[in-house]
Amino acid sequence: MSIAPVQDLRRIAEAVGQLHGCTVADVQIRSDCRLMRITFTEGRILLVSVMLDDGGRPRLDVDFLRAPEAVAHGQLEVPFDVLPE
Repeated sequence: MSIAPVQDLRRIAEAVGQLHGCTVADVQIRSDCRLMRITFTEGRILLVSVMLDDGGRPRLDVDFLRAPEAVAHGQLEVPFDVLPE
């Protein structure tokens, strides 16, 4: 057995563990059932998808997205001054 699937399961468990006590606002499933998008009232989104690996075997993938306002604002802002003509 490869170590990679165990690491994937740990990542999935961590993402799902952050949802304790959250309220579901919306659930969408693609028509081919390869992607499920769960939106929570707090604005967070859980994406669960099935992808094929290099060998053609299905692989479960889970991504946890935070709301845009919850993302840290460490971005550098540079103002541009307008030069007089």
